[in-house]
Amino acid sequence: MHVISYTDARNSLKAVIDQVIDDQAPTLIHRREGGNAVILSEEAFSSIQETLYLLSSPANARALLNSVAQLKAGKAKKRKLLDI
Repeated sequence: MHVISYTDARNSLKAVIDQVIDDQAPTLIHRREGGNAVILSEEAFSSIQETLYLLSSPANARALLNSVAQLKAGKAKKRKLLDI
């Protein structure tokens, strides 16, 4: 994560936003007296929101974690989307 001071962020906000979007990496804006903030792209924010939504249901979270475990154990089968 890139870290920038509040003053530098304020003086070059367009460049900071462009970098966040281009690099797809958040930037932490550090303030001397606390209350830091993070800038991230809309795409990254949407991805986080979707993940939180999918994991908000315990049953869905279990199913997703079981699927990941099966994949890691080599038990996954490769299929075409039309086969499903």
